[in-house]
Amino acid sequence: MKPDFWEGGEAAQKILKERTSLLESLTPWQEEKKALEEMEILLQLIEEQQDDKEAQELLEKLRKSEESIEQIEFKRMLGGEHDPNNAIVSINAGAGGTEAQDWVEMILRMYLRWAEKKGFETKIIDILTGEEAGLKNVTFIVNGRYAYGYLKAETGIHRLVRISPFDAGARRHTSFASVFVIPEVSDDIVVAIDEKDLRVDTFRSSGAGGQHVNKTDSAVRITHLPTGIVVQCQNERSQHKNKATALKILKARLYELETKEKEEKLQELHNSKKEIAWGSQIRSYILHPYKMVKDHRSNKVIHQVDRVMDGEIDDLIKAYLLSTA
Repeated sequence: MKPDFWEGGEAAQKILKERTSLLESLTPWQEEKKALEEMEILLQLIEEQQDDKEAQELLEKLRKSEESIEQIEFKRMLGGEHDPNNAIVSINAGAGGTEAQDWVEMILRMYLRWAEKKGFETKIIDILTGEEAGLKNVTFIVNGRYAYGYLKAETGIHRLVRISPFDAGARRHTSFASVFVIPEVSDDIVVAIDEKDLRVDTFRSSGAGGQHVNKTDSAVRITHLPTGIVVQCQNERSQHKNKATALKILKARLYELETKEKEEKLQELHNSKKEIAWGSQIRSYILHPYKMVKDHRSNKVIHQVDRVMDGEIDDLIKAYLLSTA
């Protein structure tokens, strides 16, 4: 209501952003409170009139309200400073050769399908295809509110057990892939990056092209010399855009590193850098001799593996977040 509010420029935008965030938290509760009051009135009418049709309608309203409140409570668990941010996700093949590279592509599809169902946007910024099949590694951004809050549960080693389609003897194989998730840092957070600390290399985009990558001659790789962090982007046709995206990811990686150092939890940051092999997995996906997905942190088990691989991973994420809440 202040006459000079809109003259504040960035300050005004910051307040509006905060207002939106607060409303997103408050509005669902207010809506459910109103729905509850309406259901109480409906219940009184049903008791007076003994109307079975109205009773069925009340049960349906109650079911929907329960689902909504469950979602609100779930989001309340996502109370970390960066939980509302976009997520930067990297998947790398581990032990298992071609089989592991195929596993990386399967995990990528799982996350892309999950994001699509959530209404999130995804953008692949770096990808390296395998010699025979699959992907050696891939990095992509998930744009959507609470993308990082959800996907932080996926950081770690993912293990696959199945009959390999690449084995003529139809033997059972075990493959591993690592998933590493960091929050995209907002523009109002300052991370000092000295140009002298950067080595910038350009190269031609690799990969088979198609839906995941545009072939260009302007891929960019940036090495941060003091920390050894390497980021690259090859999605855009413009070298300038690729460099800007790579710098954005570098900023997020450096901020994450700085935050973890302050918290003296560097080990958490390097979880995905330990050997991608036996004994270190957070989740197992078993397709043979039986079908099961098990999260080893929460002990959540789902037997409909195809459903999970088609992107329905919310139950696994929720179980993990509840176990750590």
